[in-house]
Formats: sequence, structure tokens, C-alpha cells
Amino acid sequence: MQSTTAPRRRSTVGRRLALVVAAAAVVATSVAGTSAPATAQATRNPILFVHGYGGSAGNWNTMISRFRSAGYTSNELMAITYNSALSNTTIAGQVRTAADNLRSRTGAAKIDIVAHSMGSLSTRYYLKNLGGSSVVDDWVSLGGPNHGTTSALACTLISLGCVDMVAGSLFLLGLNAGDESPGSTSYSTVWSSCDGVIIPATSTIVSGANNNQLGCVTHLALLTDQTAFNRTRSLVA
Repeated sequence: MQSTTAPRRRSTVGRRLALVVAAAAVVATSVAGTSAPATAQATRNPILFVHGYGGSAGNWNTMISRFRSAGYTSNELMAITYNSALSNTTIAGQVRTAADNLRSRTGAAKIDIVAHSMGSLSTRYYLKNLGGSSVVDDWVSLGGPNHGTTSALACTLISLGCVDMVAGSLFLLGLNAGDESPGSTSYSTVWSSCDGVIIPATSTIVSGANNNQLGCVTHLALLTDQTAFNRTRSLVA
């Protein structure tokens, strides 16, 4: 009996040593910076970035670069460009398509959304009316006109998106009717009293969301400010 069990013991020990060596190799590779830790990759979600009125995907270059430095891969980060003259209802359809594409290319069950300014409206519509809340884990609005802004009055003749951003518009009345943060998605907003474009600045606040006020940060600086990035990063962690 002893002669038959001893080899098995040695085999088990050998397998354990092999596992330890393999684990050490993974850790060493991660520390060297050639790959992210497996646990980090398993817990984070890909992020879809949606710009504001008159913007483009390029608005997110600084923030995306910082997310890359934080360990995200380029495949996990997607920024879209849309036509700001369209209604937010129409843009929301484009958001849904982009979200589906991001999930498909990464194999992720859920994604996060980070939106700036008017992008907050189309993404909220996607969450509430187009099934987005079932596949979006975290939604973060940076300076979003979630209850309207007086600055939108300057462009209502050239943009349906601006019409949507006027306080009391049919779009906002529908978007904010009932639960402002429906579904299982975690809603967060980031706003500043120095915004200058979202008037009043408190329009960004969404009922039921984690509403975060920063120091004196301008509307466009929310895209590039280090503190704004740090807060955003913590909200999608």
C-alpha cells in the first residue's frame, strides 16, 4: 500500500509546484506591464463614450488615454460621433448600435457608458426606452442637461437636439417622467457650479443617481480635467 500511494503523493506535489510556477509567471508578466492582471480584466467593463452637442469622438482622446494608462485596452474603449442636428431619440438608436457592437467585439455581457453634455440625453433614452438598462452596468453623465439648459435656446432653429435640451421640452418631460434612473444600471452624474453652459448647473442632477459636485471646472474641461477623470474612473470601477 505504501509503495502505491507514494508516487501519487509525489505527482500531486509536482502538479502543485507547476501551478505555483505558472501563477508566479502570470504575476511577473503583469508587473512587467505586458499584460493586465486577470482579475482586473475580469471585473471591469468596456466603456462607450458619447460626446455632447457639436462634438465628436475626438473629444474623448485625453480621457481615453488616461483609461489606457489605467490598464484598459483600446478594444475596451469606444467613442462614437453623431450628428448633433438630429433628435436625441434618433441618436439613441445609434447609441444602441454602438453598445451592441462594443459588446460583440469584446464578448462582454455588460458595458459602461460615459457621456458628456447632450450625450447624456440620448444615452438616458437608450437606457430607459431601448433596453439599455439590461446591458449597461454604470452610466456616468458629465455636465449633462438632464433637466434642460437655457443655452440651448441659441440653437433650436438649427438642431432638433437643441430643441430637446430646452427645459420643459416634450423630450425631457418624457425622459424625466416617473423614475429618472430606472432599471438595474448604476446612475452617476458629475457637475460643477462653474459649468457655464448647463444653466442652471444643477440641471445635471438626476433623481436616484450618485450626484457628484466637483470644484470649479468648466463645461469643456470636464473632458480633460484630472479630477473629473479620477471621479469618472471611480464611478465605473
